[in-house]
Amino acid sequence: MPETFDLKSFLSDLPHLPGVYRHLDAEGTVLYVGKARDLKKRVSSYFQKTPDSPRIALMVARVWKVEVTVTRSEAEALILENNLIKSLRPRYNILFRDDKSYPYLMISAHDYPRIAYYRGITSRKGRFFGPYPNSWAVRETIQILQKVFRLRTCEDTVFANRSRPCLQYQIGRCTAPCVNFISDEDYRRDVQQAVRFLDGEADDVVEDLQARMQQASDQLRFEQAAALRDQMHALATVLHQQSMEEVDKTDVDIIAVAQAADKACVNLAMVRGGRHLGDRSFFPTQADGESRADVMTAFIAQHYLENPLPPVLVCSEALVDENLLALLNEQQPSRIKTRLQTRPQGVRKTWLDQALRNAEFSLARTLSESASRAARTRALAELLQLDTDDESLDGLRIECFDISHTAGEATQASCVVYNHHDMQPSLYRRYNIAGITEGDDYAAMRQVLVRRFSKVADGEAPLPEVVLIDGGKGQVEIARQVFVEFGLDTRVIVGVAKGEGRRVGLETLVFTDEREPVALGLGSAALMLVAQVRDEAHRFAITGMRARRAKARNVSRLEEIEGVGAKRRQKLLARFGGFSGVAAASIDDLRSVEGISRELAERIYESLR
Repeated sequence: MPETFDLKSFLSDLPHLPGVYRHLDAEGTVLYVGKARDLKKRVSSYFQKTPDSPRIALMVARVWKVEVTVTRSEAEALILENNLIKSLRPRYNILFRDDKSYPYLMISAHDYPRIAYYRGITSRKGRFFGPYPNSWAVRETIQILQKVFRLRTCEDTVFANRSRPCLQYQIGRCTAPCVNFISDEDYRRDVQQAVRFLDGEADDVVEDLQARMQQASDQLRFEQAAALRDQMHALATVLHQQSMEEVDKTDVDIIAVAQAADKACVNLAMVRGGRHLGDRSFFPTQADGESRADVMTAFIAQHYLENPLPPVLVCSEALVDENLLALLNEQQPSRIKTRLQTRPQGVRKTWLDQALRNAEFSLARTLSESASRAARTRALAELLQLDTDDESLDGLRIECFDISHTAGEATQASCVVYNHHDMQPSLYRRYNIAGITEGDDYAAMRQVLVRRFSKVADGEAPLPEVVLIDGGKGQVEIARQVFVEFGLDTRVIVGVAKGEGRRVGLETLVFTDEREPVALGLGSAALMLVAQVRDEAHRFAITGMRARRAKARNVSRLEEIEGVGAKRRQKLLARFGGFSGVAAASIDDLRSVEGISRELAERIYESLR
């Protein structure tokens, strides 16, 4: 970083315009990213008064240079700030993990709509309800709709090729529109009732069912009246279970922040159509020393730039940035402007109190688990003579490699990652192994390590502090050779040799240097961590191998059937949605595929039994 940077001159030249600023240290590392309505006032404030937060004061002491980007509006600055925070992950910003998109419940736009679990953009045809806090909440709602309104959930390929009703009809979860057991009009009415239920009009749906039941009874259509009675009873049971939630029909997100021991938890609860769908906890990183209001503001800014705002936000803290909600409203496709409540009454106060209790409970549980995980990380670091200060331990990265196959078939390697005192599934990788002698584990290990650590040698990825190899001296020697070829530090390699009878607790750690093998013993915290990571690598490898093997075997089973060539095989798999659908199809179903005669359909049917 050049020493000619003149902070005083830089500040005096800043414009009174919106934009984004970045604080950098002497090495050019971005320490903090922020947005401003007025760059001159906001950036200058850091250096004209003592920051309220000790964390920010420490950051300002390290600032060597400031960079700014002028934007056309504060809303544009908000978007740029969020993108930079996600890509740069600055040390002094409050960061929330970038999770998967939230799930929705979808009612499709078909002639006979289906209900389905859905993730993705909601601009396609159909009705989308949600978002839901987790997949469990979606699936529970689907079960309610199946029990009460008996709508189909089957894939389109299955629906189009049914010749008789499936098990869902037999257990009273579907009215079998696939085989015309229900009229178009009656099925559409059931769909409309389900939509009204999801929109919070459950009481109206009950009244409508009661009127239809009475009408059917008056007309002596007792079987239909009984079916409506059962439907009404099922819906009444659901409403009784959720009686607390019927007071408020507005879509609301409830957000509460809890803090303890320099850590924070944000609990997000979702209410849609008057139904409390559940909650979800978020744990920001780098939030130590920040106020609850700062954490709340950071969460809302990062979360609702990626997700739709509901009409009402009920929050345990006021926002530090008073303009934030208005800026977020500008980015929403809906014209409905979100309102913020920090002192709710009635049922919303009950929801907020519950969200705060859940945040406190989740934080306490996480702190307890974190302390245990941190202790295991420290024990392993001490054993391997690594740095044991808190920052080094938090950044300690372990990668573990394992090989899995069945007698040489469908060989796969796995790489799992442990970092920040926890497994990191988003960083896991599988490697298909090819071009080796079947069953040659050494060659498989060499191939995966070459593919993984060639990127380290090329400077495209950092070298982990620990590379665990599931195996003994032979596997470790292969790893050592690969590292020597790439000029990497071989001391990070640690082999996990199984003990006698492969019993847990008898594992031995094997090294590439002069260190003697170490038998840790059952009571070792370091062994608990090593066993956790090793077992996760084994699980990840074997599930991938089984899926690859099943796919290969299923396709080969079709290939072995006389008269089923590549084109017919492709048509069968496309029509029935995969091998399992083909295997479950009846002879008549198979005959409906172009190019499949009755004789061939019978041959396929018998071959797959």
